[in-house]
Amino acid sequence: MMLHGYIPAQRFLPYLTWTDIDAVEDKANVVIVLPVGAIEQHGPHMPCAVDAIIAAGVVGKALEKLPSSVPAYALAPITYGKSDEHLHFPGTMTLTGEVFLHTIQEIGESVYRAGFRKLIMVNAHGGQPQPLEMAARELRLRHGDFMIIARSAWSVPHDTSFMSEEESQCAMHAGHGETAILMQLAPATLHMNRAKSCYPSLSPCPTLSKTRPVAAWVARDFGSTGVIGDPTPATPEQGAQLLEQLASQWAQAFTEVHQAHWAVRNEQSWGRSHHSGHIESHS
Repeated sequence: MMLHGYIPAQRFLPYLTWTDIDAVEDKANVVIVLPVGAIEQHGPHMPCAVDAIIAAGVVGKALEKLPSSVPAYALAPITYGKSDEHLHFPGTMTLTGEVFLHTIQEIGESVYRAGFRKLIMVNAHGGQPQPLEMAARELRLRHGDFMIIARSAWSVPHDTSFMSEEESQCAMHAGHGETAILMQLAPATLHMNRAKSCYPSLSPCPTLSKTRPVAAWVARDFGSTGVIGDPTPATPEQGAQLLEQLASQWAQAFTEVHQAHWAVRNEQSWGRSHHSGHIESHS
């Protein structure tokens, strides 16, 4: 398999020549998608590449569903992220938050410099939404005609009714959902005979948080396996359902962003009217 991996070759921007990219029509409404993952421990039953696989897999399957009338291209996925909460486990590869932040900003600048004005970052690692959002805001401040969206791969509507209530509320890492979707995207990398459930006590202060840690944490705070959740009930059928739902919803999101008209703010207007920005759709 070549560099595009899960992404359709015809939707993979790095496969275009610079002259092809220069000739793309209506660049302001072409959607550029950046899958953002990480390389970090995911328990004894899953590969360290889980987040990178899910980000690229969901984006790729979504792009497969797009009609040719919707111009959208994926960039090469980011595989190394900010995973310092997992650095006590071998196999975790992490950038500092500062390096990760600047990497995203530089990629965004490259997208803008090429003439594109719509960038979606689909993130599959729960430890790095903050620098992604910071980078998106900074790029928006630099370029008043740049529309940047940073969202979790899991943020679109999908059905998790097959999970237990405890799993839905408390699972954070290498649990039921991630395991199920890996059964579709990379089944050969799994070792389900090693899968273990781990529901540690996550909150030292229930008043502030009942189902998520309220204090700063690292993965080893919750046990020696690196798992926070229960991967053991996962099935390939559940993974197929999840992947289909996520891909369909992201395909719809790509279409909506292509059609969207984002308010343009020139440099002189920021001080006066940047709070009045809004999004509209055009047909």
